[in-house]
Amino acid sequence: MNLPNLITLGRLLSVPLAVWLILEMRFSGAFWVFVIAGISDAVDGFIAKRFDSRTRLGALLDPIADKTLLVAVYVTLGATGYLKAWLVILVAFRDLLIVGGYLMVQALSHDMRSEPLIVSKVNTALQILLVGVLLAQLGLGVQPGMAVEMLVYTVAVTTVLSGAGYLVRWTRALAGMEQAP
Repeated sequence: MNLPNLITLGRLLSVPLAVWLILEMRFSGAFWVFVIAGISDAVDGFIAKRFDSRTRLGALLDPIADKTLLVAVYVTLGATGYLKAWLVILVAFRDLLIVGGYLMVQALSHDMRSEPLIVSKVNTALQILLVGVLLAQLGLGVQPGMAVEMLVYTVAVTTVLSGAGYLVRWTRALAGMEQAP
């Protein structure tokens, strides 16, 4: 296991700590764990690319760590009443849709591209920003004004668009497989 994969594994192992900190209402600590996890995502990617140490394990582990952290934090913030349940359900359902669709297409055919859609990258960035701003508000006393509410609705819209984009991708892939001889 190389250094980028160890960093990614560390991010994955930070998920229970972030969840516990939120449940214990230690939002300042949760904010910093979330920030460090975000920095680790950039660092592991940089090291993997810069030193040509990309691996198949890393390609699988990195999005798992990212999605696990985001979904766990969203679910926890929803369960504690700091995020609306409908948004938590939407975010979690989209990620299940993406993972399930990808696995289904892979099980039926090995020639599916796996790079994220642009709207998905924007959505993920907005999801991260929403959590960061919310935890900064709760833990550091930052007063974001209407930013949290605006981010909630922006995340909802980009989540729907991203999920729809992946549905179209999976549908096209499956339709193409049905037409193949």
